[in-house]
Amino acid sequence: MQKNELQSSVTGQASSVEAASQSMRALMLGAIGVVYGDIGTSPLYTVKEIFDPHDGVALNHANLIGAISVIIWALILVVTLKYVVLVLRADNNGEGGSLALAALAAMGAKKNGRSGKILLLAGVLGATFFYGDGVITPAISVLGAVEGLGLVAPSLGQYVVPVSVLVIAVLFFVQRLGTGTVGRYFGPLIALWFGVLAIVGVVNIASAPSILEALNPAHAISFLMHRGWALFFVVGAIVLALTGAEALYADLGHFGRRPIQWAWMSLVFPALALNYLGQGALLLRDVSAIENPFYRLFPSYMVIPVLLLATMAAIIASQAVISGAYSITKQAMQLGYLPRMRITYTSAKESGQIYIAAINWMLMAGVMAAMVGFGSSSALASAYGIAVTMTMLITSVLLYFVMREQWQWPVWMAWLVCTPLVLVDAVLVLGCLIKFFDGGWFPLALACGLFFLMRVWAQGRHQLVSRIHQEGVDLEQFVERIDPQHYYRCPRTAVYPVADATTVPHALLHNMKHNSVLHERNVVLNVVFHDVPWVPMQRRIEVQPLGHGFWRIVLNFGFMNRPDVPQALELAYSHGLTVSLFETTYFLSRDNVVAAAHSSAWQRLCSNLFAYMNRNASNVASFFRLPANAIVEIGTQVRI
Repeated sequence: MQKNELQSSVTGQASSVEAASQSMRALMLGAIGVVYGDIGTSPLYTVKEIFDPHDGVALNHANLIGAISVIIWALILVVTLKYVVLVLRADNNGEGGSLALAALAAMGAKKNGRSGKILLLAGVLGATFFYGDGVITPAISVLGAVEGLGLVAPSLGQYVVPVSVLVIAVLFFVQRLGTGTVGRYFGPLIALWFGVLAIVGVVNIASAPSILEALNPAHAISFLMHRGWALFFVVGAIVLALTGAEALYADLGHFGRRPIQWAWMSLVFPALALNYLGQGALLLRDVSAIENPFYRLFPSYMVIPVLLLATMAAIIASQAVISGAYSITKQAMQLGYLPRMRITYTSAKESGQIYIAAINWMLMAGVMAAMVGFGSSSALASAYGIAVTMTMLITSVLLYFVMREQWQWPVWMAWLVCTPLVLVDAVLVLGCLIKFFDGGWFPLALACGLFFLMRVWAQGRHQLVSRIHQEGVDLEQFVERIDPQHYYRCPRTAVYPVADATTVPHALLHNMKHNSVLHERNVVLNVVFHDVPWVPMQRRIEVQPLGHGFWRIVLNFGFMNRPDVPQALELAYSHGLTVSLFETTYFLSRDNVVAAAHSSAWQRLCSNLFAYMNRNASNVASFFRLPANAIVEIGTQVRI
């Protein structure tokens, strides 16, 4: 008997280990397909851009060794050491991205009595730059791949932009299937892509093994030191090899830390390093290959198959920033920096896998505009790095506060680690800013516009809540003075979702004034989103009885929680209040915001913009998952 039990226990443990192993492999494959597609397509254009005539780097043996060495060591220091080893550890309860990192840093600052507002604003700014990356990455990746048509037949060059636009349209239309589904199909293709990168790299290295000298960091240092002030022009091109590093942190919530780390160490980094070394070896043998060193790695009969694979890889490359943009948008909405948008959850197992249609179509429009406006990957390369490097710099600064406040590192240790990271990022930013007038203005303008809108929304919401509080009637005094006998008591529950739970809801006052009705149970509901990703169920609800059939309830959610209000209200049963799904009506106040008469022209502009955003925000009912057949909406006018 004991022997059978032991065998069953061992069998069960083995099955559990096998299931965990299969899950890890699936997540690694998904991470390869979604997270690493962006950085995986950098070999298409990076080396060519470094030796662009405008950068002033002569194509000779020493510069080739040095440039490839800089790329390899940049991947080691920036991507491996900074992001894969350090930044991925700074997960905010499993979530990543600028806003999650800023919220983590701000929490530590608040513990020591320092305001975290500046840190949160830094995270918002980093998020806006990530959106800029979300526009440019798909454009340059797809254009860079489709430009291979010119190698097949020069006459096909005129079709590069139309074909690229068509490819982007297909990519954005399949997003509604969800990150998990997309990653499941994209993973094997990107794994094949990295395999091809590695194999063709090894073949070309074998024909010119002297390129392996690039593994010595002394060549990278020498190459950079000999550039002088021209260093910044070269850096603006080298940064192209690093694009996608920030996306792997933003996509942390989709796949988890270990699958992303293992995928990088076991496949992605070795394949990238071998391919860059292979391109260097090719150029050592034939400098004329600089016209397109990636495609010249292959024999002519393989160009078309590789072109097709590269196009597929470029399509997939865009997935990292697109799915990252969804995550950051949800975080921004629930932290109060963006208006409500409809969120579709695409996985029953992974709550981080979401789809936001409004962001999807806005990104698609931006990508297509960038493709048509710039016309080529080389033109977009000038615009590409600024958004990425600014986000990297903000991440390094925020990481210092996380090290100090959350990880409790000594000051000297945090400075020792973060100072080199900040200096490297600052050099990368300056290298990209030099190309401001060649296209670098585009992501900066986009980021500044988004930051302005997010600030208008956040300040508008603050002013709206303040105005409601100033003009409202104190809830507790109202309940004390009310005479329930003067009103017909409807034998149901009325729930009044409000932004300020200390004042009487406008919808309640209107209901009493026009209908002379007071429900038997009246719930003044306030939903609060905290600057943590998840709030556990035991802290979900706070119930305060006020008397005369009134309750004040606060529901607590994290910025990655799914705000299901009816489900959360079921927890009130343990506090002595039953909120029955079939006996509850939700009274919503739709605030019609207008600018105050005495306000300045700038204030009226911001107020009118906020009012427009407020009118077009996603419906409260759908955002909080309220039953559509149990809602009464009452309009009120508020001047701010």
